[in-house]
Amino acid sequence: MNKTYKHLKLSAAALALSVGVAQAADVEVLHWWTSGGEAAALNVLKQDLEGQGIGWQDMPVAGGGGTEAMTVLRARVTAGNAPTAVQMLGFDILDWAKEGALADLNATAAAEGWDAVVPEALQAFAKHDGKWISAPVNVHSTNWVWANKAVLDANGISAPTTWEEFVAAVETLHDAGVTAIAHGGQAWQDATVFDAVAMSTGGPDFYKAAFIDLDPTALGSDTMKEAFDRMAFIRDHVDENFSGRDWNLATAMVINGEAGFQMMGDWAKGEFLNAGKVPGEDFLCFRFPGTGSQVTFNADQFAMFDQGGPVSAEQAALASAILSPSFQSAFNVVKGSVPARTDVSDEAFDACAKQGMKDLAAASASGNLFGSMAHGHAAPASVKNAIYDVVTAHFNGEYDSATAVTELVEAVSIAQ
Repeated sequence: MNKTYKHLKLSAAALALSVGVAQAADVEVLHWWTSGGEAAALNVLKQDLEGQGIGWQDMPVAGGGGTEAMTVLRARVTAGNAPTAVQMLGFDILDWAKEGALADLNATAAAEGWDAVVPEALQAFAKHDGKWISAPVNVHSTNWVWANKAVLDANGISAPTTWEEFVAAVETLHDAGVTAIAHGGQAWQDATVFDAVAMSTGGPDFYKAAFIDLDPTALGSDTMKEAFDRMAFIRDHVDENFSGRDWNLATAMVINGEAGFQMMGDWAKGEFLNAGKVPGEDFLCFRFPGTGSQVTFNADQFAMFDQGGPVSAEQAALASAILSPSFQSAFNVVKGSVPARTDVSDEAFDACAKQGMKDLAAASASGNLFGSMAHGHAAPASVKNAIYDVVTAHFNGEYDSATAVTELVEAVSIAQ
């Protein structure tokens, strides 16, 4: 076991008293799925385990990007009281694996053939040193726009496919006195929009150079300034109460006809479905204008934390349940995402999900599938957080676009 992790497990014993201890034969699961649609999806997994006689101890930590959950996790591990399983994204998984904190799932993975059915792009975050250390639940693509169809129809707007068409649509809604864009002013939400805007502005080569390769030339380019200029346009067309709003409340604005558009990952669809809305009839789903065939993604996974010995039977059962084809279908139908397995039928999925599965497969085959910067799948957390700071400062008016570019180059350089 890594010395750093040993130290964490043995220190801060007093904190352990404040966080509780999971009962044996239960799984204690730390996650941030607290909205209505997310809770409904998670219930599918709870029921699966209950059917196997395994209890579920829920540890929800609100905050859609998972930042708060990771803070709680660090405290739990420092106290020597790691949860059984933790929802994680991207580089966060690999960081914990490097600390020696995660259990070995290779036996389960080999028995169930995970290598053959989980895309390599996901395996890059689910394996460390050849060892499976987490179970992928889904694939979310992040460059979606969600729109209230009645609002668009009432204003003669079709789903825009280019930035210029999007600008025209937003201005039409603004002139009609309608809030054009529903948004929550939280760093991860700002970055989610910026992800799509940057891809739309510069295309896939630019996106890869800037956010995956961290090329200072791309980060400091005129193209990046144009991306910030476009963010300023978006900022001018959100309502004045956006600051601090949770993402699902922004989604509710679109559902209720209080706003026209929301730029958000496909977990937003779970909120529409939970509200009884039908894709194509009540709401529209389409790729962020100008991103075309490119798809940015993240993948929720459950990492199994070392409990002081070999992977437990309960952890193996949880991992097995997560990757089972039946669960992958049932869960993702509710969640709004698409399966982490490539062999799951799209028969049970709605029109938006069918399109998402098709887009994902095509992007993967054509080399246009990119890990999302905003969701920890393009660069390590230190770099992601540095980009967050600049993007949010610009969105809140602290920097103009030229200053934001300069700050971005410096922040990424320092964070590496």
